[in-house]
Amino acid sequence: MPKENPDSDSMNNPTKNEISRRDFIQKTGMAAAAFTILPGHLFGSQAAKLPSNTLNMAIVGIGGKGQSDADGVSMENIVALCDVDDEMGIPVRLKYPNAKIYKDYRVMLEKEKNLDAVVIATPDHTHATISMAAMQLGKHVYCQKPLTHTVYEARRLAEAAKEYNVVTQMGNQGHAGEESRLIVEWIEDGAIGDVYEVHIWTNRPIWPQGIPRPDTIPSCPETLDWNLWLGPAPNRPYHPCYHPFNWRGWWDFGTGALGDMGAHFIDQPFWALGLGHPTTVQASSTKFNNETYPVSSMVTYHFPERKNKPAVKLVWYDGGLMPPRPEELEPGRKMGDSGGGVLYIGTKGKMMHGTYGTGVRLIPETAMQNYVRPQKTIPRSPGIYLEWIDAIKNNTRSTTDFSYSGKLTEVMLLGNIAVRMADKFTILQWDPVKFEFPNLPEANGLLTKQYSTGWSL
Repeated sequence: MPKENPDSDSMNNPTKNEISRRDFIQKTGMAAAAFTILPGHLFGSQAAKLPSNTLNMAIVGIGGKGQSDADGVSMENIVALCDVDDEMGIPVRLKYPNAKIYKDYRVMLEKEKNLDAVVIATPDHTHATISMAAMQLGKHVYCQKPLTHTVYEARRLAEAAKEYNVVTQMGNQGHAGEESRLIVEWIEDGAIGDVYEVHIWTNRPIWPQGIPRPDTIPSCPETLDWNLWLGPAPNRPYHPCYHPFNWRGWWDFGTGALGDMGAHFIDQPFWALGLGHPTTVQASSTKFNNETYPVSSMVTYHFPERKNKPAVKLVWYDGGLMPPRPEELEPGRKMGDSGGGVLYIGTKGKMMHGTYGTGVRLIPETAMQNYVRPQKTIPRSPGIYLEWIDAIKNNTRSTTDFSYSGKLTEVMLLGNIAVRMADKFTILQWDPVKFEFPNLPEANGLLTKQYSTGWSL
């Protein structure tokens, strides 16, 4: 995953950091004072604020990414920790000993009446149900990427965030980083002309895919409530090949490589080029079954013209697949880095960067050296977590709120549908208004899923 890129000076200089956050708020149209909390009823919160003006936070899913998410909001009041597995997130439990412990988020939401906000870092298949339950109670929501498990869920969460008037954020921290802003600024500056093609590749999956369901049924650990872990997913016996990490590769639980890394690296051209919904999507892949994603896949999206910008072809590669090497790239120079990369092709040149904060560069290097960089025009973010917290306290919007990240997630997950429909030998046409594939109606069923009893949206 990309590393968050905080200002090193601000980490050691609290005064400068506060000024930076205030500047970010003012320049993005946020309300005046960065640390003034408006009455809760104005933005949907039902919680009474503490005298210190801190927010009451709950973390759902405290193992893995949930640990860094807890740290990311630790400047607020973490009052509840929830995980279906007592063995997960033990360091988090020890770090916040005053927080109440829960296994079932529904019980937590019922009992913790003074919650202001909920951070969700559970497997993909439970993101939507937890987010929706929290928003319906007026809680602000930070949900890890990808926002949802299905295209329909992404659409519904975006609608619900608006309906319940809550502040939301998806946890694609690269959006808050310096590189993402440089990409937008350089493209708007015309550094490589009009961009008409983008190639994205990743080292994912780094978990098993293209495998069958296990035929053994081991005992479930006593610390784990397997039924709660399954949640809305179809029932199946516990197996360690699902929990705690490899669930990403299973259709019922994860969203594969596209869901894991697309939220970071499709996000960058999505933002910089203002892409919106694609008109078509098609895919090819290695063989796979109905249990796990393929070992490798390639997905091609076509986006329409936007105002004065040309149509864009965007190609996604995973599982070791890569685009052709650009002729402009110097011999011996690596494409991207160990995690993958993004290549932008414009009418006046090409631009490339890696996936681990290795820098944005025009290629060849002589083009980079001759490029006069533009002024920085986009406010720099105080970080993905502080951005969300400041938006809550000022009744404004964060930069990857569900109105933005919901649409991005729809685009990503359309690619997974194209993978599943590749044997139909057709290019899927997408109508975002009618919410359907007009040329292949049988694919419409994959826009949503069947929920186990008691777990629907």
